Amino acid sequence: QVQLVESGGGLVQAGGSLRLSCAASISIFSINAMGWYRQAPGKQRELVATIRSGGRTNYADSVKGRFTISRDNAKNTVSLQMNSLKPEDTAVYYCNVQAVTGDIYWGQGTQVTVSS
Repeated sequence: QVQLVESGGGLVQAGGSLRLSCAASISIFSINAMGWYRQAPGKQRELVATIRSGGRTNYADSVKGRFTISRDNAKNTVSLQMNSLKPEDTAVYYCNVQAVTGDIYWGQGTQVTVSS
């Protein structure tokens, strides 16, 4: 069973930074893409950023220029560096892995709260 273990959430003031990490218990060769999604109270889960096996990245317009996604293939991890955080970034952030088989896996979620 594939497990995704997230870490790095917390409380930060507006303008601050946080780094999220996610370790996947799946061979890197079985992964098509890794990414982060978020869900704020009363809202649908939305894409934040993804990175494909070839390194191509995709970001939501709302985080472009502030967030950076990266992956460490040797450690099967994906990270999200979040800078210049805003109160509207407050949400539960979920790690996502898309396997080459088409299966989708989710982490348990980590809370990010940005105070004004």
